[in-house]
Amino acid sequence: MNNKLKLFFAALALTAFGCSCNHKPDSSATDYTITPDAGANYKAGDKIDIKVSYPTGSKVDSVVYLLDSVKIASSKDTAGISLKTDTIGLGIRMITAKVYEGGKSNEVTTNILLLAAKAPARYTYKVEKVFPHDTAAYTEGLQYVDGVMFESTGEKGYSTIRKVDLNTGRVLQETKLDTQYFGEGLSVIGDKVVQLTWKEKVGFVYDKNTLKLLNNFTNNVGPEGWGMCFDGTKLYMDDSTNRIWFLDKNDYHQIGHIDVCDDKQQIDSINELEYINGKIYANVYQTDNILVINPKTGAVEQIIDMKEIYPVASRPQDRDWNNNVLNGIAWDAKGQRLFVTGKKWPHLYQVKFVPVP
Repeated sequence: MNNKLKLFFAALALTAFGCSCNHKPDSSATDYTITPDAGANYKAGDKIDIKVSYPTGSKVDSVVYLLDSVKIASSKDTAGISLKTDTIGLGIRMITAKVYEGGKSNEVTTNILLLAAKAPARYTYKVEKVFPHDTAAYTEGLQYVDGVMFESTGEKGYSTIRKVDLNTGRVLQETKLDTQYFGEGLSVIGDKVVQLTWKEKVGFVYDKNTLKLLNNFTNNVGPEGWGMCFDGTKLYMDDSTNRIWFLDKNDYHQIGHIDVCDDKQQIDSINELEYINGKIYANVYQTDNILVINPKTGAVEQIIDMKEIYPVASRPQDRDWNNNVLNGIAWDAKGQRLFVTGKKWPHLYQVKFVPVP
């Protein structure tokens, strides 16, 4: 995607980990501190002991504890609380204590990184069949519906939404985007197809049967538009970071999110998405990995190593050769077939994922 920047994630990381761990909004809170220390890592299911240290002589009336601005507990004493994490979403979480004393209140804050409880299972792949793929298609979105492959392609001046014949790779129908737009992920919703754009903050809605443009919408969710999929109720959209947003399927406004993490770190650059049997399958941009993600928690449950399915040395060496990477996952629910491809790859592969021995 032409060196997509990760400014949003970088800014979040700097804010969360680069600032003072004990934010104090006024001078009277100078001696208040809070544990755990900022940036401390925990696993889902761990108990987090939260405690505020007070200036000598303090007479605290009460303490209110918040997680990401939502109240989680209150106390009339200074003993602190224990926070259970088995139902908390993964990622960077802000903890705030509001201390009430003598008719005044002071705040002290910290943050933690909550990771998946266990390491993801490791998988590899088996190629079951190979199909042709258009080498001019800079694949951004892929979905197999009603016997037809829907594909969204990127790059300004070359972006399209199209229907493709699986067996021949031939384009059956196509609508080109104006040259100012860089096409991104797509999702088929009933009789419509929704397509994102990269940095233009616009989404497009097409008629599924004709690919005629019906309307567009403003997309201000996240710093950029990348991948998209649909679970039958809501849309999922990613944005160059480790965040996957939930969107309303009717007007595309944001209704929630998860942050993608394994047991060691946040996983950035979540890209093309597919919803399969209750899980989100995701490419990781500029890697040979596909992740299987729990859509309720953001935990990475499986990692599939797709290395060598199409060796790097064989990939198109055009002006954008370093970006001609694995990207594109499609599921044939009726035939129980899984397809993958990449940007400007000559092949689309039907694969089966198998556990690493």
